[in-house]
Amino acid sequence: MKKIALLGAGHIGQTIARLLHDSGDYRVTVFDRNPLASAVVHEYADAFVELTGSDTGSLRKAMSGHDAVVNALPYTMATSAATAAVAAGCHYFDLTEDVAATHAIQQLAEGASTALMPQCGLAPGFIAIAAHHLAAAFDQVDSVKMRVGALPAFPTNSLKYNLTWSVDGLINEYCQPCEAIRDGVRLTVQPLEDLEHFSLDGVEYEAFNTSGGLGTLCETLSGRVRDLDYKSVRYPGHGALMKVLLNELRLKDDQETLKTMLKRAVPSTLQDVVLIFVVVSGLRGGVLTQEVFARKIFAERNNGHSASAIQITTASAICAAVDMFFAGQLPQRGFIRQEQIALPDFLANRFGQVYAHSTRIESLS
Repeated sequence: MKKIALLGAGHIGQTIARLLHDSGDYRVTVFDRNPLASAVVHEYADAFVELTGSDTGSLRKAMSGHDAVVNALPYTMATSAATAAVAAGCHYFDLTEDVAATHAIQQLAEGASTALMPQCGLAPGFIAIAAHHLAAAFDQVDSVKMRVGALPAFPTNSLKYNLTWSVDGLINEYCQPCEAIRDGVRLTVQPLEDLEHFSLDGVEYEAFNTSGGLGTLCETLSGRVRDLDYKSVRYPGHGALMKVLLNELRLKDDQETLKTMLKRAVPSTLQDVVLIFVVVSGLRGGVLTQEVFARKIFAERNNGHSASAIQITTASAICAAVDMFFAGQLPQRGFIRQEQIALPDFLANRFGQVYAHSTRIESLS
């Protein structure tokens, strides 16, 4: 039975703890700064440790004796947690969407005796697995479009949005530059730009650039694809209001105030829906062809446990990565990219099956 050090007991961390514990194959020690979190995860944690320091030395000491570290802390802790994991001799998995943190972890992995696999969530994470799988079936890839939305099922405010995941992560992806490939050239594009509108099953949506969703796919497919981009999906009008807040009111330069405002004024919800679709076009057998992977995943209530769609998809994805790693289906040392996971293997995994059995999108226009 593998020993897992789980950093963070927030909504995603709680779901990770439950999934790993209930599988019967993992012993989970939960680490969190809030001692009250112990009561929340006691049913799924073999032990709870209150984190009293965020420096690498404190983290390394806490991780010692575990087979792997699963980091569900805010993205700002990714680099220090990965550094501590390497020092402690633990394999490392996280959910970060931060590009700079991923590059730092990639450097840490050079020559490491353990494996480091960041970006194991939904986007970045599963979306890259699906996109890479579709692209591999083409003789020549023309374009790869990756679109993901974590949305309230019942939007009622002007932003048409509820808080369904990390506010820190949300603001970070709205403020940081975004990677893309256009006309075969890797470049940086601005967040909240390149707005597009579309409809799914009769519902209108918009999508715009956000940071981090591509993971390492831009590097992997460089030289093999003409156009590649990632956009977040929202209800119409959301992007324009966020541009007012971030750019015109200059809250991009005062993110703590923005975070306080959002937490105070925008309710959180467990009643959400996750939209996933990847569109790949190119030549196959000399014929211009298009392939689509699309899913719509809803919040669930099973066995008395309520879980939002973003909790389900994010926690299941990182648990699948950990599970496949210990099953020997992934490299056992160094930096592991999400696209090194084979989509059929992921969907066959006991945790990854969430993505296999979700509601399929029937129409896209």
